[in-house]
Amino acid sequence: MELQIDDSVLVKDYINGNEKALEVLINRHNQRISSFIYSKVLDRDVSEDIFQDTFIKVIKTLKKGNYSEEGKFLPWVMRIAHNLVIDHFRRNKRMPMFEGNDDFNIFSVIGDDKLNVEKQLIKDQIDSDLSVLVEELPEDQKEVLVMRIYRDMSFKEISENTGVSINTALGRMRYALINLRKVIEKNNIVLTN
Repeated sequence: MELQIDDSVLVKDYINGNEKALEVLINRHNQRISSFIYSKVLDRDVSEDIFQDTFIKVIKTLKKGNYSEEGKFLPWVMRIAHNLVIDHFRRNKRMPMFEGNDDFNIFSVIGDDKLNVEKQLIKDQIDSDLSVLVEELPEDQKEVLVMRIYRDMSFKEISENTGVSINTALGRMRYALINLRKVIEKNNIVLTN
């Protein structure tokens, strides 16, 4: 079985002049990033444009030597894509404009509907980072977590869909959250080293 080269190694190879390394990275994460963008904009052409822009930005950042999130390539690219999606909505006036700099200022948001947009953006950012971490969970825990958080299903519905008791579903959710916390802590340790 062929060993998969780590993202961080491919990033280093690309920075050192191996153009093929970027191609491998794009192919590896293409589906995940494209699906994420499409789920937000629901338009194939716009998705394609944002996908292209994402990798133009990735290339520029890597070429300038400004990339420092070693081993965290996918969450980093997802954040770039997410920011470009926000830019797209801003340009098309489908989202409230925010005062001042590019950072969101919650106090500049007026009205419940706009506040919900802000909350949704924060939730989307957390989702895009978390979805990468959720992949590390055992299959049975991941299944319950996805049904509960992403599909908003009740534990009764989860029980019926998975064929386990409500108590088992609750237990799996509890372990999923415990393990997710461990994964987050582990990733934070990696980040601070």
